[in-house]
Amino acid sequence: MDRFSFLNAAHTAFFADLYDQYLENPDSVEPSWRAFFQGFDFANEFNDGTTEKVTYVSAPTTGSNTGNSADTSQITKELAVLKLIDSYRTYGHLLTKTNPLRERRVVHPDLSLEKFGLTQADLQTKFDAAKAIQLPTSTLAQIIAQLEKIYCATLGIEFKYITDEKEVNWIQDHFEIPEAKFNAEEKKEILHKLIEAVSFENFLNTKYVGQKRFSLEGLEAAIPAMDFLIESAAEKGVEEIVVGMAHRGRLNVLANVFKKPTQEIFSEFDGKDYDTVEGFDGDVKYHLGLSSMRKTRAGKDIHVNLAPNPSHLETVGAVIEGIARAKQDTVYTNQPAKVLPIALHGDAAISGQGIVYEIVQMAQLRGYKTEGTIHIVLNNQVGFTTNYADGRSSTYSTDIAKVTASPVLHVNADDTEAAVRAFLFALEYRMTFGRDVFIDLVGYRKYGHNEGDEPKFTQPLLYKLIAKHPNARNIYNARLLEDKIVDESFVKDLEQQYKEVLEQDLQMSRENEFAKIRTFMHENWKNFRVVDEKAMVVDYDTKVSKQVLTDIAEVITALPEDKKFISKVKRLIGDRQAMFFENDKLDWAMGELLAYGSLITEGYDVRMSGQDVERGTFSHRHAVVKTEDTEESIILLNQLKDQKGQMRIYNSLLSEYAVLGFEYGYALTNPNTLTIWEAQFGDFSNGAQIMMDQYISAAEDKWNSQNGLVMLLPHGYENQGAEHSSARLERYLQLCSEHNMYVANCTTPANFFHLMRRQMVTDFRKPLIVMSPKSLLRHPQATSTISDLTDGKFQYVIDDAGVDKAKVKSLVFVSGKFYYDLVAKREELGREDIAFVRIEQLFPLPVEQIKAVIAAYPNADDFVWAQEEPKNMGAYGYMLMNFEEKPLRYAGNKAYSAPASGSSTRSKKRFAYAVEKVFNKNL
Repeated sequence: MDRFSFLNAAHTAFFADLYDQYLENPDSVEPSWRAFFQGFDFANEFNDGTTEKVTYVSAPTTGSNTGNSADTSQITKELAVLKLIDSYRTYGHLLTKTNPLRERRVVHPDLSLEKFGLTQADLQTKFDAAKAIQLPTSTLAQIIAQLEKIYCATLGIEFKYITDEKEVNWIQDHFEIPEAKFNAEEKKEILHKLIEAVSFENFLNTKYVGQKRFSLEGLEAAIPAMDFLIESAAEKGVEEIVVGMAHRGRLNVLANVFKKPTQEIFSEFDGKDYDTVEGFDGDVKYHLGLSSMRKTRAGKDIHVNLAPNPSHLETVGAVIEGIARAKQDTVYTNQPAKVLPIALHGDAAISGQGIVYEIVQMAQLRGYKTEGTIHIVLNNQVGFTTNYADGRSSTYSTDIAKVTASPVLHVNADDTEAAVRAFLFALEYRMTFGRDVFIDLVGYRKYGHNEGDEPKFTQPLLYKLIAKHPNARNIYNARLLEDKIVDESFVKDLEQQYKEVLEQDLQMSRENEFAKIRTFMHENWKNFRVVDEKAMVVDYDTKVSKQVLTDIAEVITALPEDKKFISKVKRLIGDRQAMFFENDKLDWAMGELLAYGSLITEGYDVRMSGQDVERGTFSHRHAVVKTEDTEESIILLNQLKDQKGQMRIYNSLLSEYAVLGFEYGYALTNPNTLTIWEAQFGDFSNGAQIMMDQYISAAEDKWNSQNGLVMLLPHGYENQGAEHSSARLERYLQLCSEHNMYVANCTTPANFFHLMRRQMVTDFRKPLIVMSPKSLLRHPQATSTISDLTDGKFQYVIDDAGVDKAKVKSLVFVSGKFYYDLVAKREELGREDIAFVRIEQLFPLPVEQIKAVIAAYPNADDFVWAQEEPKNMGAYGYMLMNFEEKPLRYAGNKAYSAPASGSSTRSKKRFAYAVEKVFNKNL
């Protein structure tokens, strides 16, 4: 639409003549008119000849050559009305009635007539500018009334910061073009879902008095809104929905949106034990996930997933993005929008938890984008006991949306129809633009943080208002009664029917002795078994034929001849060709790339992300090479002969927490992808410690969820200071128990090769934590032969092959890079009475294999654990607790607060002392 069409009514012949005069000679028109026309031209030029966006200038009111001051005044006021319209679009959300309990505490924008050069006398004047908001020529009063209805009622929208003109115009049209109202049947369905939402909470409150359930009361509108969203999503071609949410309202969503059998929920309330394998502890009812197939009212099937989550708020947001991306990569490669991630937040959490920023920054990155996420904030205006005024500095809890210029809808949760419209708009926007959208559903929390908490301690005034406030069901029911859409019996009948169903389910649940736990995304894992620690220390066939390796090597050691590369890349690739085809001396990077290539040829995918992983922090991997002239990215592993899988590798944003959570979700979804997260330096992983504690180490125990995620954590002491030495091995070992994960510290490329392959060739999945090397990447002794790959296997323990076992008195157990330092010192000293045994897998500890090694040294009487880490770090404490065959003498440094010294001189002294203690047991 031409936003300047109103000018056609302002004596256009005069206006056109004057404009033509300006175009021919700008100086020939009066200066104020010249400024006006310059502004008009600028608006057109700035918007590529369109006038959808308007740059406003004041038209002159006097002038020697205008000829008609009335025309000039009308044009000025038309422009003023347009400016008023644009201000409502920009600031109207600040005037909305979105708080169901009290007046909003925001600074109101000045939208007075006087600010725009208009007066009360203009209210009955008709303006063609009304056409900009889809009205016919209308009075100013009618225009303002329409603007108030569109932008200042119970639903407001922030969007004018969006820079894409198409998106802005689409949003304006969506709200300004009249849309069809809900019909009677749709309104009845909305009321029906409200009845379920309210009745469910009332039932639990009656049957389980005082038990924690984190009710949805005060935000019940979310249930019909979610229901309509899912129904509409199925109509738009969405086949899978992945939801992440915290505890507030989770049980209601599970029962009334995901259709989890309420018998199972009641069994969880009754605190029953689990009828399942040993080593499974379960979790509280409001943390559990669910995967199910839902049939819509229109008869379409849609797969819905609610991811399990811990109490650590917002962590699940990263996980569901990884889940969605995995599905998009593997099942919906050409139609990724068929998978829809939905993140439900609390208002305190979305504004307070830093991981939200990390997740939002992923939204448009090629390695992490998921074609748009719908973010829904269940805004109860308080965080536990903290008022929102103490919980954020921003105006809205959703202001994080501005980072990616995502639109935000603010909705009063008492207006259920407005909430449903907001959810449907969000879906439409996401499906149209593939971008994130936020909904701020403003309600309240009927009780305290949990049902046993007293909120009047901290918010007495607020809870006086809440106690008197009708619920959304009663409000909407009264509205439908007034409109004669339902009668008095409608709600009573539906409530009674729903309550009877709940009563029957409660009785049925109490006939069952045990609680039932459903495995999240069980269909993805039906071909995998759960194993104990015994299965984690046996040998698996990880060999690869020489021909397969040769085929891979031919591709990854040759650059495309028609591309131009810098000389260092040419030399690096040439060196790899020599080490495979001439020297039979494979370095770490070559062993790693051959492992990935072998899996890809067998039909597995490999996904790796992390900071700088394409090249590698230490410039060793170069899985992606760039052309010199165009910076084209080339992944040689995706050019293999008869390739069945794919290599996906991405440099991540500078984030650990969210990226690790994303990769966890990816691995959770696709057990046939080797999913790897690599830290830039190992100790940086502590920025993602919550993911380790709550998900990676505990998910199988809590939720019966397997996961094959690999974490590569560069570890080793090379005089680089406290923050670039230790990956904090001790912390991961402390998290180990029973069969929850692997921890390894390999010393050869071949062992790393077999370790990576073992992750995929087994019929079970466990997280794998690897203390990956730094200096060993180029260490002349840390090499392997081709036969080590074709004829070998993963070695849990590597015995010392360079000694006469009968001469050995000191048997030293060591892990990782320190082994090579000790061997060098032994050679320097010419000692023959000491042997070094490498523990390549620390958890589960291969005790039987260690026993066999000890038995091979008949004269050994000094058993040593050697490490370069301080005594209170590394694996020493773990070995003391888990290795009971022989008393271990400790050879290493004393305990320190920091992992390493910042002084290279001091660091070298400490290193020398640790080495000396290995060889001198009297120190």
